Amino acid sequence: MRIKPKELNPMIKKIDILNFITDFRKSPNNVKTYAELVSHLGSENEQTLNTMLTELKQLRTVKESEVNGEKTYQVVTK
Repeated sequence: MRIKPKELNPMIKKIDILNFITDFRKSPNNVKTYAELVSHLGSENEQTLNTMLTELKQLRTVKESEVNGEKTYQVVTK
């Protein structure tokens, strides 16, 4: 009898958001748009993404700006 490994949890984490926005070694000042975040992390996770972005903004880990009428996000703390 073979035991199947547990399925991976598809839930996103705050670190997934931070890692997608920036790579501190290669591009520490990188900026991503909201649309890029949603397309990368999946539209099914959009509500969770919004909650986590709000928390990250409150913790002053992520800065929200607006460029050409579109929300952008930048990691400001390691």
